Amino acid sequence: MTIHIRQCTLEDARILQEISYETFNDTFAHQNSPENMNAYLERAFNITQLEKELATDSSDFFFVYFNKEIAGYLKVNTNDAQSEQMGNDSLEIERIYVRNNFQKHGLGKHLLNKAVDIAVERNKKKIWLGVWEKNENAIAFYNKMGFVQTGAHSFYMGDEEQIDFIMTKTLG
Repeated sequence: MTIHIRQCTLEDARILQEISYETFNDTFAHQNSPENMNAYLERAFNITQLEKELATDSSDFFFVYFNKEIAGYLKVNTNDAQSEQMGNDSLEIERIYVRNNFQKHGLGKHLLNKAVDIAVERNKKKIWLGVWEKNENAIAFYNKMGFVQTGAHSFYMGDEEQIDFIMTKTLG
């Protein structure tokens, strides 16, 4: 088994879109209405939006490969690209998504460790993320990786307001 992580470029926008649709649907479709899912997917993962995010200096995307196949991705934000004002000493993990057929291989941990490495390289003091309060598996994973709940914020899935827990890990 070979695991490799590489930074995405603007040329990766289409495959990033495909993986975003697939992983988001697989993770959340069974708990949300089709209308709200479609509204969110169209807003968050349309090609123009993804190209804009890929071109943003304070955001970085990384593909994780498992045996030479793209298995998922990571998106991190710093400075003004963070989805909440957490300060310039913070790095946000906005997305960690692993495709269903690649789960249970430790890829989420590899991506999370990549985010921690980036935070350390950039002299950040903490790393944080938002996770849906109903995503118990993800919450348990982040707890195991040293994150603690430090707050909550609203997340809109279409017209439905949902609550994301803000989880934070202090570095070094």
